[in-house]
Amino acid sequence: MAEAEKSSMSAMATEICNQIASIFTKPTDSPCPLNTIVSEISTVAIHKGKIFVYGVGREGLMLKALCMRLFHLGLSAHVVGDMTTPPISSSDLLVVSAGPGGFSTVDAICGVAKANGARVLLLTAQPESGSSLKFADAVAYLPAQTMADDEVGEESQSRRRLLPMGSVYEGAMFMLFEMVVFRLGELLGESPEAIRCRHTNLE
Repeated sequence: MAEAEKSSMSAMATEICNQIASIFTKPTDSPCPLNTIVSEISTVAIHKGKIFVYGVGREGLMLKALCMRLFHLGLSAHVVGDMTTPPISSSDLLVVSAGPGGFSTVDAICGVAKANGARVLLLTAQPESGSSLKFADAVAYLPAQTMADDEVGEESQSRRRLLPMGSVYEGAMFMLFEMVVFRLGELLGESPEAIRCRHTNLE
């Protein structure tokens, strides 16, 4: 690979990382999302409850990645919709994401969880509005751009951005979840060796 191509890729990677990292320095009156998520998950872990995750589109993919690592941490973690997903109960936690504030499928699943007594942790970029907010026991606020506030119009359509639509929010989810896994590993006393031992070998 030519040096010019390497330099261009490095510059783009740096711009992406800086744009996502800036989300975590924006002033806000909301509680720290890292502390909120770690508190909710660790409380369920201490009481031997189950953790369920659900999100649509790329938000859902980020939550699936979190679920994988929660399993590696030794937790009972499940993706809503999988064939092996158990029933949810009052000792459990449902973690959902609705970046724009709400989705009909997220709302429906939250409603079932609440009807069965489970807690709901909502990740969103719209913490004061949106249909999913009424189901949330706890809210993790990520002040990032989503499809809901993506720029529209002729001027913005003629200019390609490095992180379009909801990519900033989804990238921030990934970074936040890596922090969550690191913090939980410390709290739960899980060594890197123990975490690695739970990774599948059927690959």
